[in-house]
Amino acid sequence: MPAGAQMFSDSYEFLKAVKDRDGDLVTKKLSEPGNTLINARDVTDGKTALHVVIERRDLVWVQFLLGKDANPNIKDKTGTTPLQVAIRTGFTDGAEALLKAGADINVTDSTGETPLIAAVHRRDTAQIRMLLENGANPDRSDNSGRTARDYANLAISNKAMLDEFERADASKSDKNAAGNYGPSF
Repeated sequence: MPAGAQMFSDSYEFLKAVKDRDGDLVTKKLSEPGNTLINARDVTDGKTALHVVIERRDLVWVQFLLGKDANPNIKDKTGTTPLQVAIRTGFTDGAEALLKAGADINVTDSTGETPLIAAVHRRDTAQIRMLLENGANPDRSDNSGRTARDYANLAISNKAMLDEFERADASKSDKNAAGNYGPSF
């Protein structure tokens, strides 16, 4: 008869070790030849280790997992990526690390919400600025047909958010003006 610990899958043990902050066990599991645990998903909610460490706002673990090739664009069962979790929880350092690792800045969840729309809902001008500076599309709509710009216009006391959109638009115009040669139609 197997011992109790032998009844759990490698994926379960890996995710539990991440949740428990057991760096030794995580490192051991990831160093086993041929493993694919870095992107293992919890069977109940589809969250990966990267989702877990983003939720707890743990930048050291985020960088460790990304260094082990964790997929920054992997979605849980609701279609939510680690970047969207970072934005929703106000974890700007985590969001920046994910973007540097190749996270899709215009990704949508099952409701069509983008990270920029989430930042607007939070009224977080620092995150809005960071996302716009990294190429977030302010005019991509969610499933209701509204864009981040639309939500900013609907928000009460929206001046600071709208200023960020105007600044991003002006920056895009300046870049386009400098690079256009020949006739324009």
